[in-house]
Amino acid sequence: MTIRVLIVDDQAMVRAGFAALLSAQPDIDVVGEAPDGREGVRVSRTVHPDVVLMDVRMPELDGLSAARELLDPPTGVTHRPKVLMLTTFDIDDYVYEALRAGASGFLLKDAPPADLIAAVRVVASGEALLAPSVTRRLIADFVRRRPAPRRDPALRLNGLTPRETEVLELIARGLSNQEIAAGLVVAEQTVKTHIGRVLAKLDLRDRAQAVVFAYEAGLVRPGDSA
Repeated sequence: MTIRVLIVDDQAMVRAGFAALLSAQPDIDVVGEAPDGREGVRVSRTVHPDVVLMDVRMPELDGLSAARELLDPPTGVTHRPKVLMLTTFDIDDYVYEALRAGASGFLLKDAPPADLIAAVRVVASGEALLAPSVTRRLIADFVRRRPAPRRDPALRLNGLTPRETEVLELIARGLSNQEIAAGLVVAEQTVKTHIGRVLAKLDLRDRAQAVVFAYEAGLVRPGDSA
């Protein structure tokens, strides 16, 4: 199946470079480009991409606001693409907030070309792009400095079984499904089932939001190691 990609970035050369790289892949089709968040939302609702590469800082409408509009569309709009945030900084307020809003992860603009291609495929497959060395540090930093949300996440943990709580903790520590399965000595499909139940019970969109939730609930604390 071909992955349909929309590139939203205010730098024309960046858009052209990403488009050339991705279009050269047999399983990826760049279906549109946009120079700002407002135009990105409009184009997305026209061409219906599977993945939107969204720059964080742009004129008209920044990447965070645009991501929120795409991931929480108004009544009557059913298309919800996966959103992969692009940033020049590995620690950025906007990226953290985008993860909370439902973005599937983020990628540094200076990442190697192979990483960009892999990121698009990972996000399109329904997984979150969570590089433990960067994403976990970003989330931990902002959870440490931001006030807790109005609904206490720790109380919502009570609805999980002990095994589901364990799986959530391992997700937050950056382990893959395969690594979790090996550590718990269960089948990888069993891990996927547990993750699905965790997301459903906590009303979370994907693994990215699960990681944010685990930190906010105190299940994993800044500085913890995997």
